[in-house]
Amino acid sequence: MEYMFETGFLGTRAPFFMDTVTLIVALLPLLIALAVMLAKMGHYKAHKLAQLILFIVSVIVVGYFEYGVRLGGGFETFVQDSSLNHNFIFYFLIFHILIALITLYSWIRTILFALNNNPLEHAQRHKALAKLTILWIIATAITGIGVYLLLFVF
Repeated sequence: MEYMFETGFLGTRAPFFMDTVTLIVALLPLLIALAVMLAKMGHYKAHKLAQLILFIVSVIVVGYFEYGVRLGGGFETFVQDSSLNHNFIFYFLIFHILIALITLYSWIRTILFALNNNPLEHAQRHKALAKLTILWIIATAITGIGVYLLLFVF
């Protein structure tokens, strides 16, 4: 697993695994939008499959990230090279984690609702849950990119 800590590909101080995770997180809102477009075009089975795959891949990516952080020495190791205030970065990270946890809850709730109810019969409720989840996914992506910038750019 040494490759995880080789120099990343985004041109910052970040290791490879951080660049990989950040790229996936940054692309997630776009991928979610593409999955939503499938539903808007009437491809409901493809939409369902895409959403489930995106959710599962996202959980795996978070696991990969957590593994890399633990193996790499944790937050304290990664924050050392930042020129910014340690406490500021730490509290921003906590803020990001809270948003990510809310996102996870919202996404699971939306998926379970869709699996346990016919989304076409409950379209308004499904759309409302989905829109809220998409906002949380966007917030997670923005704050995740923010953490990356704070740790590896500034």
